[in-house]
Amino acid sequence: MSQILTIGDTQIKPGSRVKLQLPVASLYTDTEVSMPVEVIRAKKSGPTLFISAAIHGDELNGIEIIRRLLAQKTFRLSMGTVIAVPIVNVYGMLNQSRYMPDRRDLNRCFPGSPKGSLAGRLAHLFLDEIVSKCDYGIDLHTGAIHRSNFPQVRANLADEETQNMARIFGVPVLLNSSLRDGSLREAASELGTKVLLYEAGQALRFDELSIRAGVRGIMNVLTHLGMVRKKRSKSKLVEPFIANHSSWVRASSSGTVRDLKRLGDFVRKGENLAEICSPTGSFVEKLKAPKSGVIIGKQNIPLVQEGDAMYHIANFEEPDEVAEHIEQLQDNLVPAEDRIETMMR
Repeated sequence: MSQILTIGDTQIKPGSRVKLQLPVASLYTDTEVSMPVEVIRAKKSGPTLFISAAIHGDELNGIEIIRRLLAQKTFRLSMGTVIAVPIVNVYGMLNQSRYMPDRRDLNRCFPGSPKGSLAGRLAHLFLDEIVSKCDYGIDLHTGAIHRSNFPQVRANLADEETQNMARIFGVPVLLNSSLRDGSLREAASELGTKVLLYEAGQALRFDELSIRAGVRGIMNVLTHLGMVRKKRSKSKLVEPFIANHSSWVRASSSGTVRDLKRLGDFVRKGENLAEICSPTGSFVEKLKAPKSGVIIGKQNIPLVQEGDAMYHIANFEEPDEVAEHIEQLQDNLVPAEDRIETMMR
């Protein structure tokens, strides 16, 4: 690790903690827009890791995860550097939108270009100023609007070091996910930066289980890398399971929906997931699981068009054990009385 880390026009020395604003393109009104960045450096050299959120502007869970992480009074680095970027797509957050103002998905525009589209320019800025200076990264996401994801880590699990980090993160489900063209993970991989993608919750909502699992997962990784000192934990680390295949179950009819299964449920092949009903009562159609597995994503709005993706099911060799570990995660992070209170709201 070099003695001086430079981001934008700011130089950060070892042993310092600095907040800065990385300028990006201004709005129509000539209002300057900047990307918030906080850098924490230990005096002792070590790995550099970035934590990013809101690459999709409506995915808010990650913003709260980073806020809670940095707000901990006991958060101290023993070695290395953490670069936290709670809002990458500032434009999207301002508009409560997944996309950039040019209607592009920022996570399909990497590596970008300093002379390209607005999304391409922001992708290039983030990659050049943040990612290229890091050995590792944790990118925080949620499901889309009206869709929830159960806490899961997606990564290139064929890489041994990346898989070890994913296991240490401590959620029950690891999804072996190939690199997508134009994604941050693909661009980071080209630079030699190993990235975990954490998916949990839904757009425009805070989800307490997802937030707590995210904060703890990041701390687990930092401890694994030797960047923070290990602390005794009262809760047992969840042993993850790897899914090499997952698929969405789509609506066979249009209508209203009565859910029969929830996120994290284990379902067997042929088991009923939901009932799709005609608003006029002319039919009730049962949606069945095509394979056994665990529900890691689902649509929340009780209205579907034929062909809509409704349930995302990950397939495992030992799904019963996965279900048990999912319950363990819930018990560790959200006490029973808190879950009952949440359900009664």
